Parts: sequence; C-alpha cells; structure tokens
Amino acid sequence: MSPMRLIILIGAAAAAIAAAFLVRGMTQPETVTRTVTEQQTVVQTQEVSETHVLVAKRDLMVGDLLSPDDFEWAPWPKRNVVDGYRTEEANADAINELSGTVVRIPIYAEEPILPQKLVMKGETGFMAALLSPGMRAISVEISTESASGGFILPDDRVDVILTYQSQVAMAEAVLDRPVTETILKNVRVLAIDQVFYQGESESASQIGNTATLEVKPDEAELIAHAQRLGTLSLSLRPWSDAGDTGSRGARTDLLRGGSPGNGITIYRNGQAAAGLGGS
Repeated sequence: MSPMRLIILIGAAAAAIAAAFLVRGMTQPETVTRTVTEQQTVVQTQEVSETHVLVAKRDLMVGDLLSPDDFEWAPWPKRNVVDGYRTEEANADAINELSGTVVRIPIYAEEPILPQKLVMKGETGFMAALLSPGMRAISVEISTESASGGFILPDDRVDVILTYQSQVAMAEAVLDRPVTETILKNVRVLAIDQVFYQGESESASQIGNTATLEVKPDEAELIAHAQRLGTLSLSLRPWSDAGDTGSRGARTDLLRGGSPGNGITIYRNGQAAAGLGGS
C-alpha cells in the first residue's frame, strides 16, 4: 500500500472517531446545578401594655353641658398616654368630676378628654360658655313663693310673670289695683344662685335668691325694665316645651313707652271704658 493511501485511511479513521465523540456528547443530557437562596422573613411580636383613658362617647360641641353619659373608658397604649389624659388607674372618679363642665373647644367621639378643652365648674368664663350663641344671661330676684316653691332647677323652662299696680278711676276717686301678666314665655333657667348643675346626690329642689335666665338681647332689656315696674315671678313649664320654637310672647312694647300702670282705666256702671292712656 502506498504511503499516500495509508495517510488518507489514518485521517479518515481519526475523523470518524472525532465525529463519534461529538455525537455522543450531543446526545447526553446537560446537568445544570443552580443554587437557590430563599429569603426568610421573621415576624416578631411584641406585647404592648394598655391602660384605660377617658374619651368622649359622642361628638361634643362648644357650649355642651356634660353629663356622665358623655364619657367612657377606652383601651389605650400606655406609651401613647400624654399629660392631661385621665386614666382609670389614676383617676377612677374622673367621670363624676367632669360632669357639669362645659365644652370650650369641640371634642370628637373617641377622642381623649383634655382639661384645656373644658370649662370647669366655678371657673372664670363658665357662664359665658354655657350660653347659646347670640343669647344673654340676666338675673332676677326670686323667693320660694315666686319660684314655684323652690322646684325650679337649672335647665328648666319658665314663663316670666310681672305683677304691678295699675290705676283705676272710679266715680269717687282713682284707685290702685294689682295687675298680673306674662311678659316672656319659655325661658331657659341657667342657674339658681351659683348652682349650674344638679347632681344625683343633691336635693330635688333648689331654693335660692337669684335665678339667671338665658334670653335674647331685647328680652334682657325687657326684664331689666320690668323689675323696676313691679315684681317678677317664674312659672315652671313642662320639659316637653323645651323644643318649642314658637313665639316667646315678649312684651317689648313696654320698652317703647307702653309701661303698665301709667294709664288710667275708667269704670262706668261696672264696665271698663276708654281712659287716659289705658293699660
């Protein structure tokens, strides 16, 4: 065999062997090794200590007179308790202490009660906070007889009655006779003396020397004028009249010169006749 033929055979054999190894490598499955790192999240729980804080049970508006039903104790994190909060642990009687106070700044439902938002009983400005917008407070002298036997209490409704002397001209002479008329209706009583709120432990009656009434500006003038004309009495009205928005029947004509008692009523044959500026 010639050397050239031998070289060709050896080359062909080498190529066949190389092709066999190549085919074998392509047919074997590829093994891929992957490293997967999973991130683990660990949730840690921490116990939070709680206390009970005094909060508003409802929305409290400016001027509201507060009662025990307006407060409640609510759970509160101890670390979130700030100065001024009333806690049940330290102020167990806080509800009774704050009953009868008046709202100075609005407080919303479930909001903790802060003393800066209330006007305490006996504090300067308490009466001004108690008044409804646009109203005035005026005091009248009372007695047991002129105040329904002492059963008129703060927040009651009353009629204001004026008793005065009127002149009557008879055949022989001019005589004085008492006349009584209602000059103002459905007036709210703010206080008796300096008592603004009746607690459960207090008496059912309140006998004092002065009643403070909530009236409109012109009604305040009327009452001040009427006290100079005669004696004022208070007639107690039922609670059902509290929402009555009808006429208050104010005798404001008394402020325009129609003062009672200035006129003279002339009686002829037992019948009243027109007189001089009749009452």
